[in-house]
Amino acid sequence: MHEQAERAARFLALHLTERPLLLANAWDVGSAKLLASLGFPALATTSSGYAATLGRLDYSVSREEALAHAAALVEATQVPVSADFEDGFAAGLAGCSVEDWSAAEERLYGLEVAAERVAAAAEAAHAGPVSLVLTARAENHLRGNPDLADTIVRLQAFQEAGADVLYAPGLDPRDIRELVASVDLPVNVLARPGVPSVAQLSELGVKRVSVGGAFAFAALGALTDAATELLNAGTYGFLELSSSGATASRGAFAG
Repeated sequence: MHEQAERAARFLALHLTERPLLLANAWDVGSAKLLASLGFPALATTSSGYAATLGRLDYSVSREEALAHAAALVEATQVPVSADFEDGFAAGLAGCSVEDWSAAEERLYGLEVAAERVAAAAEAAHAGPVSLVLTARAENHLRGNPDLADTIVRLQAFQEAGADVLYAPGLDPRDIRELVASVDLPVNVLARPGVPSVAQLSELGVKRVSVGGAFAFAALGALTDAATELLNAGTYGFLELSSSGATASRGAFAG
C-alpha cells in the first residue's frame, strides 16, 4: 500500500511541472517494460490497444480482464500506471479515468449524470490511504458532437465534482488554448494528426500528453508492413527495424 501511495503521489506531481507529462500508453507487459526503459516517467493502459492483443475491437474487454491487465502492467514496472476505467482501485494503480460516454447505450451521459459519476469516482479514488489521480473525460469530440462550449461546461462540472485532471480527447487543435484557459486543473491532450508539438502544447498550458492506442497500432502497422513485404516482394527490409526492436527489448527485459 505504501508503494502504491508513493506512485500515486508521484503521478500527481508529474502533472505540476513546467513541461507536459508524456504519458505513454502500453498495451501489454512487454511494451510497458520497454516504454519504461526508454524513460517515460508514467504509463497508461489503452483499452483499444489491449483489445487488439486479444483480437478484438475496443469496448469488448470485460471488467475482470481489464483489471487483470492493469495489475500486470503495474507489476511489470516501477513507474506510476493509470488505467482508463473508474473502478480498478485494487489493481495497484496510481490513477484512473472516468468518461461521460456509455458504450453499452452508445450515447453521451447528460451533464448532471456525468458529473455525478465523476463525483462518485472521485470519492472512491480519494478515500482511504491511497489517493488515486482521477482523470475526467468529456467525449464530445470523439462522439460526433464537437461542441467546444458544451465540452468546457462539462469539464468545469467535472472539476467541481472532484477530478484531478481533465481530458477532452479529439479536441480541435484550434480550441486547446480556450479550453485550458477555462479550467483550473491540469489538462490532458491526445496526440492526433494536426495536434501541436509537445513544446507548443506546453506554451498553451497543457500539462499532459497521451497517445491512446497509437503506439499499439503503430506496432501493428510495422508488423503489417513487414509481413506484406515478405509475402509480396519476398525481401527482408524489415530486418533492420526488427534488429533495433530486438536491441531495445534485450535492454528492457534484462532486469
